[in-house]
Amino acid sequence: MLVERARSEGLQLTGQGGLLQQLTKRVLESAPEGEITDHLGYEKHDAAGAVATPATGGRAKTVLTDVGPVEVKVPRDASGTFEPQIIKKRQRRLTGVDEMVLSLSAKGLTHGEIAAHLAEVYGAEVSKQTISTITDKVVEGMAEWQNRPLDRVYPVLFFDAINVKIRDGKVANRPVYVVVAVTVDGTRDILGIWAGDGGEGAKYWLHVFTELKNRGLDDVLMLVCDGLKGLPEAVEAVWPRTIVQTCVVHLLRNSFRYAARQDWDKVAKALKPVYTAPSEDAATERFLEFQEAWGGKYPAIVKLWSDAWAEFVPFLSFDVEIRKVICSTNAIESVNARIRRAVRARGHFPNEAAALKCIYMALMSLDPTGKGRKRWTMHWKAPLNAFQIAFEGRLTPSNN
Repeated sequence: MLVERARSEGLQLTGQGGLLQQLTKRVLESAPEGEITDHLGYEKHDAAGAVATPATGGRAKTVLTDVGPVEVKVPRDASGTFEPQIIKKRQRRLTGVDEMVLSLSAKGLTHGEIAAHLAEVYGAEVSKQTISTITDKVVEGMAEWQNRPLDRVYPVLFFDAINVKIRDGKVANRPVYVVVAVTVDGTRDILGIWAGDGGEGAKYWLHVFTELKNRGLDDVLMLVCDGLKGLPEAVEAVWPRTIVQTCVVHLLRNSFRYAARQDWDKVAKALKPVYTAPSEDAATERFLEFQEAWGGKYPAIVKLWSDAWAEFVPFLSFDVEIRKVICSTNAIESVNARIRRAVRARGHFPNEAAALKCIYMALMSLDPTGKGRKRWTMHWKAPLNAFQIAFEGRLTPSNN
């Protein structure tokens, strides 16, 4: 009715002085009036009550809302004991604005682009500094998330790296490592993010694994990574029974770097019998056949697989259901795709902290409906049984 009346009278619906802004002003002013009435214990014009605990009018301040800046009058009492809840003291933005800024930032928009979006859509003038202040609030939550307690055991951990450009004297690529776990319930959980300098070794990985263990992670059945130097030695020191497995998908992808585009399909077809072989001996035979057929043209591919062979073969001794979990990198690939989109929009970051903050916000915006986590658990019972048998009961329900 209000919208129709506004249109018939030629009133503006949105923007400065529009109907939505006027309605928002009325709501924001009437709510504190109700709050102070409840606080003082008498109505606004009750003379008897005012003698006991007088009110002192109020003060005006501008609050940034989803429909633009709104000037409101917030009531006060003489004793200064009234604490408004809808618009708290010193609050200049309503929660919706903060959530909108964080959501846009998580999607990769720069501070300038967010400011332009708010000005264009809501008529709200928000400075880059204000947006930076809002996004800085996530740092405290990020520290809490990075140090939260973990399950006692995970069937599989996936380690992967995303390269980001950081300006530290000069702009250079730096890796940020993401750890995705498969839980006993079959869901995927991101355990944390760590920044490196590209020259990580056993000492660095020992620090990361010790941190995970201190958070409650006592056992990992299999750890999947892409040939990170020094990682197997660090794993053995922290979790001696953990099997380190080279990521087969990354191994295939790296193989194509050395092959001409017209040969990709042929190389993929020739390598498939290797990683689908029923045993390590059978895989060795198939690899020798691949080497004979393609070693002359692509010796770098043969060397790539030979160097990674010790970390490639472990999963060949397990049930096909376990192999599916190890080879399926959809979960971590979807995570990386979201991170890359956010990072690419920024270009480069002034420091390591800014890069980690951006990646953290991108991770927190993943799977907002929860459908992704539910989808991963749909076919989990068969792999769970396979892990339980293959790893001698290390995944009993009481371990979770």
